[in-house]
Amino acid sequence: MAFELPPLPYAKDALEPHISANTLDFHHGKHHNTYVTNLNNMLENDSRTLEEIMKDTAGDSSKAGVFNNAAQVWNHTFYWHSMKPGGGGKPTGAIAAKIDEDFGSYDKFIEEFKTAGATQFGSGWAWLVLDGGKLKVTKTPNAECPLTGGATPLLTMDVWEHAYYLDYQNARPKYIETFLNSLVNWDFANENLAKA
Repeated sequence: MAFELPPLPYAKDALEPHISANTLDFHHGKHHNTYVTNLNNMLENDSRTLEEIMKDTAGDSSKAGVFNNAAQVWNHTFYWHSMKPGGGGKPTGAIAAKIDEDFGSYDKFIEEFKTAGATQFGSGWAWLVLDGGKLKVTKTPNAECPLTGGATPLLTMDVWEHAYYLDYQNARPKYIETFLNSLVNWDFANENLAKA
């Protein structure tokens, strides 16, 4: 079974002015698509899901190429859904209550999430996860994903340069602030929390 590039859950210009159609053209249409193509070239007639492939290959240096491409397909698909037009701001519903319970306040969560994104050296991801029944903020380098360590991802922010460089150049903190204020999809986080 060949993997396919999942469509964006919104139009390419739907996140403007925060993320341009030009960025999504390259990020989704080129970067994400390349991971799909590479994975299909490495795995012929593989019936496993992306999650199964990631778990089967995580930590195995002889299968690093398969893991990296599978995880990047999964991570990017998850990232597109972690944003929405008109998103951002304070959450509502179960995720809001859980953030207050586990972080002490929304402001404390914001502080931890911004720090995770800003201090991820080089390429990687900032995550809100459910781990052992508690919400945590974590960061992962390159293609790594908390899923392979047993945590449940609820939300992610891509901090690879290609996610923001065309729109924000080297101002990663500005991109992080914009993600939280104007893009983050709390409905998606609530859905993931409900399934966890």
